[in-house]
Amino acid sequence: MKLPILIVSDKFLKSIGSFMNIGGISLFPFIILNTRLSKIPAKINHETIHTKQQIELLVIFFYLFYVLEYICRIFQYRNAQIAYLNISFEREAYSNETNLNYLSTRKWYSFLKYL
Repeated sequence: MKLPILIVSDKFLKSIGSFMNIGGISLFPFIILNTRLSKIPAKINHETIHTKQQIELLVIFFYLFYVLEYICRIFQYRNAQIAYLNISFEREAYSNETNLNYLSTRKWYSFLKYL
């Protein structure tokens, strides 16, 4: 899946996520990566997996589900970083980011296996 990739400075990403260390973000239909990560195929693949998840959930439901699951994980783990890493969408993306063929074999709604 070929998507528009915007490469931006670290300063820009820090300004939109000042409370977190953001190196990239998928905001359908764009993938926004800082300059350093834009050269790493696994990071592009990670964000592309998120784009596929967004398409499956008609974009808006992805963001709603993402935020709700994050809130639940905060209560579960009492730690923001651990909560983030245990969101089903992130678990799928991190588990498969180095497999550059993953999206060609991925079944729809595969993130459900990571709930």
